[in-house]
Amino acid sequence: MPRKIIVTSALPYANGPIHIGHLVEYIQTDIWVRFQKMSGNKCFYFCADDTHGTPVMISAKAAGIEPEKFIEKIQKEHKADFDRFLIEFDNYYSTHSEENRYFSELIFERLNKAGSIVKRNIEQTYCENCRMFLPDRYVRGTCPRCGADDQYGDSCDKCGGTYQPTELVNPRCANCGTKPVRKESIHYFFRLADYEKQLQNLMASGYVQKSVANKLDEWFKAGLKDWDISRDGPYFGFRIPGEENKFFYVWLDAPIGYMASMKNYCDRNGLDFDRLWPGRNPADKSGDGYEIYHFIGKDIMYFHALFWPAMLTGAGFKTADKLFVHGFLTVNGEKMSKSKGTFIRASTYIKHLDAEALRYYYAGKLGSDVADIDLSTTDFVNKINSDLVGKLANLASRSGPMLTGKLDSMLGKLDEEGTKLINELLSAKEQVKKDYENLEYAAVVRTVNNLADIANRYVEQKQPWATIKNDPEKTRQTLTATINAARILTAYLKPVLPKLADKTEKFLNAGPLSFDNIEKVLENHKINQFERLFERISEEQVKAMTEESKESQPASQPAQTPAQPIAPECTIEDFAKIDMRIAKVVKAEAVAGADKLLRMQLDVGGISREVLAGIAKAYTPEQLTGKTVIYLANLKPRTMKFGVSEGMILAAGPGGKDVFLLTSDTGTQPGQRIS
Repeated sequence: MPRKIIVTSALPYANGPIHIGHLVEYIQTDIWVRFQKMSGNKCFYFCADDTHGTPVMISAKAAGIEPEKFIEKIQKEHKADFDRFLIEFDNYYSTHSEENRYFSELIFERLNKAGSIVKRNIEQTYCENCRMFLPDRYVRGTCPRCGADDQYGDSCDKCGGTYQPTELVNPRCANCGTKPVRKESIHYFFRLADYEKQLQNLMASGYVQKSVANKLDEWFKAGLKDWDISRDGPYFGFRIPGEENKFFYVWLDAPIGYMASMKNYCDRNGLDFDRLWPGRNPADKSGDGYEIYHFIGKDIMYFHALFWPAMLTGAGFKTADKLFVHGFLTVNGEKMSKSKGTFIRASTYIKHLDAEALRYYYAGKLGSDVADIDLSTTDFVNKINSDLVGKLANLASRSGPMLTGKLDSMLGKLDEEGTKLINELLSAKEQVKKDYENLEYAAVVRTVNNLADIANRYVEQKQPWATIKNDPEKTRQTLTATINAARILTAYLKPVLPKLADKTEKFLNAGPLSFDNIEKVLENHKINQFERLFERISEEQVKAMTEESKESQPASQPAQTPAQPIAPECTIEDFAKIDMRIAKVVKAEAVAGADKLLRMQLDVGGISREVLAGIAKAYTPEQLTGKTVIYLANLKPRTMKFGVSEGMILAAGPGGKDVFLLTSDTGTQPGQRIS
């Protein structure tokens, strides 16, 4: 009987583009989903953009648009990238949706009713410079567990440990670099330890790979901590019911996005969500027997292996049957690097290379373990050219044109040797299916390559290019076996190479390939015109891609700057909008990592403002402290690499050392308006 399966991938964060590291997970998941569908199983693949949190809010502000417009734009870009790499979701949605709000509030309400939500007063990191409580990802410092430097405020990339931002050693605001202070606030916590026994039973049932279970066992032994599930405003997310300025932490509603995406799909397609993912009505434990699988990276396994199933358990929902955890991507043996051009965006890759080349290469590296995989650019070129072009595509390209050009596009019948070849290839079917099911894609690729070698040796021995001259029917027999061999091997790789399989299906003129019809031998059958299946790739293409991906360097200034055109006219009404004030420089200091910038704290009549100014070549901090300057007060704040600049002080000059501040030392008071 066909299985019924629900599959999800981790939700990409709506604060930046998709890159080739992200694609490891989505390609891995898509291959598994395509395999299930090709095997005749009913399988749904759901995902969404993860849209909430302070980073999105700040990025939207910097872009000058509302967060809703910002995440809408990012979602379209993400979906376009996934489409280019043939990632076929049944529904790709957003966590900023009414479905997600509904389920977030429902789960919170049920957990609260179960006594698993508590409130208590906590100390938080607060940046006095940015004037806001800092979310986890906006505090960086040294991990309190292993001592690794430059870690985020919620978890360590090196040891995988989780902690509170206040536990970081030598913390700093990731936005401006200022050392944060501590302030108290009442927060909501989820009592994770309430579900320790259920979680341990889940791990014992095979919920995760063995290596992941071993890591989780360390966390169980250390003791499960209460989880802070609220954040203070300003915050882009769902407001907690009954609260004015407290919001659900993004990690609470992010995995709920799986359910929201599925609910949206069910509503649009006349399906009953409660039958697919039981538990919305706790009294009704029935369902349609769907299996649920989550694919995630190892960096977020604490959330998915502990918090998420505990939330579902406490709220009465079915937990996933299994969590598939994968490792990271390195390029040429190193972490992806912008300076070396190996931090490659999906949109950049696709300008230079075929998406299926990356799908194939990743498949050849991926297994069921959590090990990192490496993309060696030299090996990448060699594998694509030798395997895809030289072996698999070669079988069809050697036989197809000869059949259509010289043998009326007609296949004949297999002889004894041809039958033996086909049976040998078909004998691998069950092992191929088993390897796909167990995520052993590299084993599938090895099997297909070994079989392709056998098929190509058969062609070499038969030499159809020679026999076509004096024995057309013998040649037809050879090419019939070759075409059927190409059909079987293409079917084996169809989950990995859907576009190549589609071309082959059109060429073969025999309908879609599946594991149910793979044994069917094409004999006395007319094929269509052959279309090239895959093109060779070159080192030059890879080099061009990495060059484009390198972090751009600022262009050097010309010896003499040419005159710039005068800007469009403005009216006196436009000029009247400018609010210039007297400000006193209370403090000035250099900005680490920026040799042109100074950070100044201004007193604008009792109002404190911070300004970043590119005048470090002309003035020292000591020269500025105590000065009264002209301050443009109503200029929109600008988020820069080294912090937020809240306005502008006025200066003139060509630049460098020749910059002259406009000052006022004639008894004017800070805050006084200049008319």
